[in-house]
Amino acid sequence: MSKSFSPSCDRNQQAIIEQLAVYFKNAKQILEIGSGTGQHAVFFAQRLPHVTWHTSDMLENHDSIKAWMDEAQLSNLVVPFEFHFGKHTWPDQLSLDAVFTANTTHIMQRKDAKLMMETVAQNLPKGGVFCQYGPMNVDGEYTSEGNRDFDQSLREGGYGGICDIADLTKWATGMTLVDKVAMPANNFLLVWKAI
Repeated sequence: MSKSFSPSCDRNQQAIIEQLAVYFKNAKQILEIGSGTGQHAVFFAQRLPHVTWHTSDMLENHDSIKAWMDEAQLSNLVVPFEFHFGKHTWPDQLSLDAVFTANTTHIMQRKDAKLMMETVAQNLPKGGVFCQYGPMNVDGEYTSEGNRDFDQSLREGGYGGICDIADLTKWATGMTLVDKVAMPANNFLLVWKAI
């Protein structure tokens, strides 16, 4: 098994963990939606030893995630399972109280991004936390020219593109947006809490 490496993961993980250390302070069972290369899972699980970190992604990414996990040998990191919104049911057996996703919302089709927000809201227990990282639009506007160009390239590539925070809020019935943290490189960490 070979590890894949994402330079953007390497750049953003320190800024993200500083926020997760606050918002996941009381979490126990965390699902990562779209674990990608596996870098984030290892980095965050090392620094949040009180949680069990569950990885998930499309099957083609599992080998890289497992390779990172095999190298790290962390007892609080769980092997990935296949998980697609609309295709797989929510993993109730995990008793999740927190969810994390990074750089997934803008590569989902809009119907799948909507389904993600609805599904997380319906399944997190009261007080459960969802931390969502990536580029977002605010009040219909791009936060930078770079994000405008990125969004255009995403849409041309067949992806759903950057979502507006107002749309995410509308779709997240059952959760409230408790914080909107401006992050490096024109990204946000949105912190949702189940109500």
